[in-house]
Amino acid sequence: MLKEIESWEKSQKDLWFWEKIGRLPFMLLDRLTPKFIQKKLGQAMDEIGGFVQTGGQYLISESAVLSKLRSEAVRRAGDGASHVEIEDPLTLESARHLPITVMDKTSDELVQSRAAFATAQGATTGFGGLFTLAIDIPAILGLSLKTIQEIAITYGYDPKEKLERIFVIKCLQFASADIVGKKAVLEDLADFGNENRQRESLSQLQGWREVIASYRDNFGWKKLFQLVPVAGALFGAIINRGTLQDVAEAATMLYRKRRILERLRELEA
Repeated sequence: MLKEIESWEKSQKDLWFWEKIGRLPFMLLDRLTPKFIQKKLGQAMDEIGGFVQTGGQYLISESAVLSKLRSEAVRRAGDGASHVEIEDPLTLESARHLPITVMDKTSDELVQSRAAFATAQGATTGFGGLFTLAIDIPAILGLSLKTIQEIAITYGYDPKEKLERIFVIKCLQFASADIVGKKAVLEDLADFGNENRQRESLSQLQGWREVIASYRDNFGWKKLFQLVPVAGALFGAIINRGTLQDVAEAATMLYRKRRILERLRELEA
């Protein structure tokens, strides 16, 4: 499993040339956007920044995710694929000891559900062009944060802890970064359980606005297609689905790697 994740890390490529170029039109779009819309976007960015401190409105239902985990664990136990004792109700502590395959399957199902929601959301907000685009950007950011938190719980981590919210933002940062940024995030998350490493990550997130700005700019030229009323619904659906899938893939791989490394350390001990 660890080899598969390392192979995925090596496969991460730089942004396509036209995606880099596409960030310029988005900056131009910012200048053309009415001030009241910019103000709403700024407020959304502040709320997401507050997520690091308190979790804000982006907290999710831990019990719902644990219930899905337990259902998958019970199903696999019934098939003879797992012999781990399953608590009822399942706690986050006991969830950490479930087979990785159970975590992977549950994560996949959650991502599929959230991707479908992102598709519908993009179609709805894309229908109105420029003015609904102002709603769409913070909405997809919020959905991305919630999805990463659900993936965190799936692999036995508690996003209510500030340290875990830092890891969530790092996953978001990884999904929107170019090849240099991805390398930096991977290096930063190496041995994340180390206390010194955690302090370093916390200090780096003082500039969280750069993370959010990078993520927003990553929409680039894609979001320009959404400016056309009605036709923008199709583009919005496709773009939001792809965005959510990219974020979810990064989060799944990074949390999966973290859980596997912890299991290996337990075996060595």
